[in-house]
Amino acid sequence: MGISLGRSHVLSNWDPEDTVAWEAGNKKIARRNLIWSVAAEHIGFSVWSIWSVMVLFMPASVYGFSAGDKFLLGATATLVGACLRFPYTFATARFGGRNWTVFSAVVLLIPTVGTMLLLAHPGLSLWPYLVCAALAGLGGGNFASSMTNINAFYPQRLKGWALAVNAGGGNLGVPVVQLVGLLVIATVGNRQPYWVCAIYLVLLAIAGIGAALYMDNLQHYRIEARTMRAVLAEPHTWVIALLYIGTFGSFIGFSFAFGQVLQMNFVANGQSAAQASLHAAQIAFLGPLLGSFSRVYGGKLADRIGGGRVTLAVFCSMILAAGILVSASTFGGHAHGHTSAATMIGYVIGFVALFILSGIGNGSVYKMIPSIFEARSHRLQLGETERRQWSRSMSGALIGFAGAVGALGGVGVNLALRQSYLHSGTATAAFWAFVLVYVGAAALTWAIYVRRPLEVNAPVTPGTPASASLVRV
Repeated sequence: MGISLGRSHVLSNWDPEDTVAWEAGNKKIARRNLIWSVAAEHIGFSVWSIWSVMVLFMPASVYGFSAGDKFLLGATATLVGACLRFPYTFATARFGGRNWTVFSAVVLLIPTVGTMLLLAHPGLSLWPYLVCAALAGLGGGNFASSMTNINAFYPQRLKGWALAVNAGGGNLGVPVVQLVGLLVIATVGNRQPYWVCAIYLVLLAIAGIGAALYMDNLQHYRIEARTMRAVLAEPHTWVIALLYIGTFGSFIGFSFAFGQVLQMNFVANGQSAAQASLHAAQIAFLGPLLGSFSRVYGGKLADRIGGGRVTLAVFCSMILAAGILVSASTFGGHAHGHTSAATMIGYVIGFVALFILSGIGNGSVYKMIPSIFEARSHRLQLGETERRQWSRSMSGALIGFAGAVGALGGVGVNLALRQSYLHSGTATAAFWAFVLVYVGAAALTWAIYVRRPLEVNAPVTPGTPASASLVRV
């Protein structure tokens, strides 16, 4: 059972697989840490994606930035968030889950204040905005540290649910900040973005104080550098990372881009910048909201029927959803330079479907991670305690690494849309690229995780032959 050492918020001898200790009180400790982990990660996601809202407050006539410039802001924040996920993977094991959660919340005050100052002074060049967007990317790293921390708190039988709740609650930060932006635009107009930032300054303070008061550090939890090297040498690591590019990369990339795509089309239909911002904000939050909720169900569904099967179904469905975007962009029709109603309807249906499906896929892919290493651990010549520790450490390392690589998909989404608009004035080429990515991801999932189950060799004991069993992840 976890033992709290006074006011230090340190738990020693934490073993989530000890069912007696779990029922005797450890599950309450785990739940308390999960709640505040979700809160801090949620706000981190909001700050990470805050520029998806700020661009709605930045009419070109005032700030002088093109659509390509604004897509670049989203790509910059996404890139930094993706890169920081790798070191953030080690942070909770090195500094403690509680300690790092407090720090990662407080440091986000910097880009939040910076955003307020920049938007209050239009006419500046692009580079200070890019620097501020890069600092907002610190919020993207929170995902990796939060997920590896919660992975260590929960037993194998509940990891799919716990990781999905933690990630889904964090992902909800994207639609919530967009809802906050909608409320501000609807009440005081599209020229007072500092209200959005002010709200998040308060929320960051609450998250930091709550984590300091109610979270704990695990005394013996470590992710060593050699563990990461071992994970990088594992072929499944690279497969999972590629699949996560398709699911989470789509979710975060579309979260940054959806509102801007809508706004551009509303402007093309003759609406003013203020009207277009309001109408885009009224729709844009819906996709990330549904995608965040569906992640929880994706994890639960994967617990029941297997992550590989769920992931394959997701990618096959995403091919169809991206096909709707291609059709809407290609055949929807444009009258006198205006976007047709059919195109707008197709965009909304296609994007919302992709959000929901990518959310389900996020949950199912992350469920596969602990399942893979739990199965592989039985091939090792280790005692039960050491075997579980190996499985937890490897899973934690891969969770962080896959989160980092997967988020790079969001960079690709924004850069693809930027290039497509710069080259042809439409998003058709980018939509075709998304279709091809989903076809490749579906083929990879089927070939490795669905066509045949993994073979897991049982540990060999003297005098007995090695045995093997087949499991599905």
